[in-house]
Amino acid sequence: MSEEEATNTTTAEAPVELEGASVGGDAKDGDSGRVDLDLLLDVQVNLSVEIGRTKLPIKDLLALNEGSIVALERAVGEPMDLMVNGTLIARGEVVESNGSFGLRLLDVVSPSERLRKLK
Repeated sequence: MSEEEATNTTTAEAPVELEGASVGGDAKDGDSGRVDLDLLLDVQVNLSVEIGRTKLPIKDLLALNEGSIVALERAVGEPMDLMVNGTLIARGEVVESNGSFGLRLLDVVSPSERLRKLK
């Protein structure tokens, strides 16, 4: 991932419509249902990349040690999940940049779909 790619970000400029919601002030002039997301832009969230999941019995979990291999429910080459506070935001492929891992986004969940999952 180049430095330019890492600094390119997309932000939502327009307020997001939520049914029956009014946040950030009084609803005036037919403005009910609008949420001003500017209030939330500096809130820190946990971002993680999930390479896969599996379920196993506790006896198998207790038997894990150095060198153990845990098979995951994801095929090799399948995109990784980008999660924010446990919610899927995007999928992408792992890349290397200056000795660090990164994620090149291939598919981003739409803002309306992300909001619907929060309900």
